[in-house]
Amino acid sequence: MNLSDQVNWKHKLSNSHQLGGIETSTVDNGAGRGARIAWVNTGTGLRYRLVLDRGMDILDAFHNHYSLAWISHAGMTAPQPFSNQGIDWLRTFGGGLLTTCGLSNAGGPNTDESGSRGLHGNYSNSPAELISIRQPDIHSGDLSFELVARVRETTTFGPSLEMLRSISGTIGSAEIRIKDTVTNRGNSSAPHMILYHINCGWPLIDDGTRIVWKGNIMPEGNPGTCTHVGTDFNREHKFTRCAPPLDEHSGFGEDVACIVPESDEVVCGYANDELGLGLKITFSKTQMPWLINWQHWGKNEYVTALEPATHPPVGQATVRENGTLILLKPGESRTYDLKLEVMTGEKVKEFKG
Repeated sequence: MNLSDQVNWKHKLSNSHQLGGIETSTVDNGAGRGARIAWVNTGTGLRYRLVLDRGMDILDAFHNHYSLAWISHAGMTAPQPFSNQGIDWLRTFGGGLLTTCGLSNAGGPNTDESGSRGLHGNYSNSPAELISIRQPDIHSGDLSFELVARVRETTTFGPSLEMLRSISGTIGSAEIRIKDTVTNRGNSSAPHMILYHINCGWPLIDDGTRIVWKGNIMPEGNPGTCTHVGTDFNREHKFTRCAPPLDEHSGFGEDVACIVPESDEVVCGYANDELGLGLKITFSKTQMPWLINWQHWGKNEYVTALEPATHPPVGQATVRENGTLILLKPGESRTYDLKLEVMTGEKVKEFKG
């Protein structure tokens, strides 16, 4: 369906849900038992599941019968707010189309004079406070929808960060729009880092799927960055192709590229020419000057992620030391905008970044 089809269904529908919309519920079984979720159907074949109790991140995502997201062995889990030491974060990492890392640490465990932080921070184990749901309205002709929620990362006597998240779209458009505003609600300066882990898997990701981006990969060993090339595959393809499953990526094996994007409007994503299926990601270099490509081609753990970020994922202690840590003043805010768009057919072949 596309927006021009409106003339075809006018006066033929009683309920917007016949086209698409938002449905909330609670998981009642397994490791995710008790977690609040919301399924979003865009009416285009794109449908996805928000996990309200995990920062309103996105877990499953499908276009027609094709999965776009990678789902980990853990899958859907309820939030565990105290999985914030060392690499405990990995125990509850479900993968999913969007896992948000931050709001004050992105990267590995680290300790300095300001404290100790676990892998990728507290955000994804923080429940969201749902503020509003706006459904499409066939009677007025407004086919837009939106969910708005608030997530807090706070402790008594500070720091105290709050993020207002909006996830929106339009019935008939195969895209997801994310708008996040992070504000320091405390009375002293607060450290801030954010990284968007956009995790994709089979069948969108397959042997030969193109990884699309434009920019410069920072060399290995460059201070304060994270590039690591551990396979001959990436020595040849330089993070522009998806590999078959690799024995080198068993366990903790991985390849990582730390990319400085070329343009102010960053366009990147994946193109599976064989399926005629792609995912385009758009964001602002002014808001997030880094793009990370994480690749883990382990057998039965086959995933890659493109990750817009304020910093390379090297942890708060490192960026504090090199002088790039964001310190939000009391009342100060930063806003981040992302758009994820499913492409099909000829648009996939034309997608060059």
